[in-house]
Amino acid sequence: MITDDERTSRLKALNALMDLMRPSVQADGGDLVLVAANVETGVVEVQLAGACSSCAISSDTLQGGVTRILKDRLDWVTEVIGGVDESIDPEDSMSLGTGGYIPRYRQL
Repeated sequence: MITDDERTSRLKALNALMDLMRPSVQADGGDLVLVAANVETGVVEVQLAGACSSCAISSDTLQGGVTRILKDRLDWVTEVIGGVDESIDPEDSMSLGTGGYIPRYRQL
């Protein structure tokens, strides 16, 4: 069991890190939402919303970005559960942002 001070410290650090990551996701018309956090077991649940709901690389963002950053910077995080907001209409979601960057190759 952790102390109240440790619980407060962990939640503060988690919220600060989420605030640090959110602008990158918001730049593409999406958002990163903290759904739940159990600071004792280390399980954190997040959700991608907005344009991220229809983005083809949202699972990569969750695994390669959000999960990696949370586990690397917060040693108490043991698991990150991620998902996308499926309540939004896919066409509405697509109209909110540019989505992931997909390089276009020039023909020579």
